[in-house]
Amino acid sequence: MGLVFLDDFESPDFPDPRRSDQTGLVAVSKELGPNRLLKAYQRGIFPWMKMTDPPYFWCWYSPDPRMVLYPTQFKTSRSLSKVLREDRFEIKINQAFSRVMQACAETPRSGQKSTWIEKDMRLDYGILHSLGIAHSIEAYLQGRLVGGLYGLAMGGAFFGESMFHLEAEASKACVAKLVEISKDANFAFIDCQVPNPFLLSLGAQEVSRENFLDQLKEARPDLPSVANWMELGAK
Repeated sequence: MGLVFLDDFESPDFPDPRRSDQTGLVAVSKELGPNRLLKAYQRGIFPWMKMTDPPYFWCWYSPDPRMVLYPTQFKTSRSLSKVLREDRFEIKINQAFSRVMQACAETPRSGQKSTWIEKDMRLDYGILHSLGIAHSIEAYLQGRLVGGLYGLAMGGAFFGESMFHLEAEASKACVAKLVEISKDANFAFIDCQVPNPFLLSLGAQEVSRENFLDQLKEARPDLPSVANWMELGAK
């Protein structure tokens, strides 16, 4: 399958990711856009990075394999269990979405010189947050934001985008809260996109792209989230 350029005026649909190679690069575009983001996630595609050289297009991926976390298979380490038992962090929902995205963009990461979370991405995901589609889970310590994650909730799935921590176990505590929400709402899976040791330690696993896309269809991402995020944010 040839690489598709998504014209920012014509806005053709994304190609079928099942026909992509293992790298999963299915399309490029100059802009993101809230509507395009929704269409992408509903098809199992996400924006991963912007080209580092001209023409600086956004790259849209649907990799094979895919990393997913099934809520019932979440692993709680001894250290995380202690943190949760002691209520070390105050966990809140949707109280600081823009701050979480900013922190995810600015927090240094091993082996990563720059961030893919650029200003236009923060603006577009901010619009999705205002529409009740993108959400953040935050960890506070003595009133200070010390960890968090954000992503999109559609149908019976949560599409994780990024997380950060300034205190040990803070981001894991946020994942634990997301798993709790997922179990209560009967989410099919939490999409973790691509493998890394951190996610594997939490019980996430690789599945084939074909398998993921089949599960995605069953999760009905074209429908509103099965979780009541407004109620969760009010607690």
